[in-house]
Amino acid sequence: MAVTFYDLSSASGLKKLDEYLLSRSYITGYQASKDDLTVYAALPTAPSTEYVNVSRWFKHIDALLRISGVSGEGSGVTIKGSLVAEPVATPPAADTKAAAAEDDDDDDVDLFGEETEEEKKAAEERAAAVKASGKKKESGKSSVLLDVKPWDDETDMKKLEEAVRSVSMEGLLWGASKLVPVGYGIKKLQIMLTIVDDLVSVDTLIEEHLTVEPINEYVQSCDIVAFNKI
Repeated sequence: MAVTFYDLSSASGLKKLDEYLLSRSYITGYQASKDDLTVYAALPTAPSTEYVNVSRWFKHIDALLRISGVSGEGSGVTIKGSLVAEPVATPPAADTKAAAAEDDDDDDVDLFGEETEEEKKAAEERAAAVKASGKKKESGKSSVLLDVKPWDDETDMKKLEEAVRSVSMEGLLWGASKLVPVGYGIKKLQIMLTIVDDLVSVDTLIEEHLTVEPINEYVQSCDIVAFNKI
């Protein structure tokens, strides 16, 4: 069963995560998985030691990423922005007189009469609209964690991140990011992104946007660290 966390940039969100990790070493299961990477990337900075369990878990995942990486699949995790549910709009009550008038009009309709050309056209348009809306609903989303590596320790990481985030396309939303040391004074950029599966290919994003001019002035290579369906 997928686990859900809310607003990990807030004190309340961190407190809930801290309570969750009180009796757990990992987000799901008994080994580090992509679920841990999703939560790790959603934290804007290393958590304060005030959150003992989150701090312990964060340091452990951070160490694994530097040494061996994380390959477990996990059970699924969702990160949401707020603990407060959005209000659901209530449609206005229908006018009773108007409803009664519509009922009277229905009485005059010949249910067994032949369809006019206008009625056929309207029915076809409704069917096309239903089909189109069904396709939109089927289009899923994925959460992706990318490692973006610079050329060397002299690369301006601020400009590198600005260049990465400058890539804009329909169905692509950049998320939280952080710099992770890799050794010899070099740091890599870890950045989250959410994509609409039918609109964005991560391979195309890397090969045709992130590793070509002018961005390749800063970016040496990109690797997919985690890829989870939402």
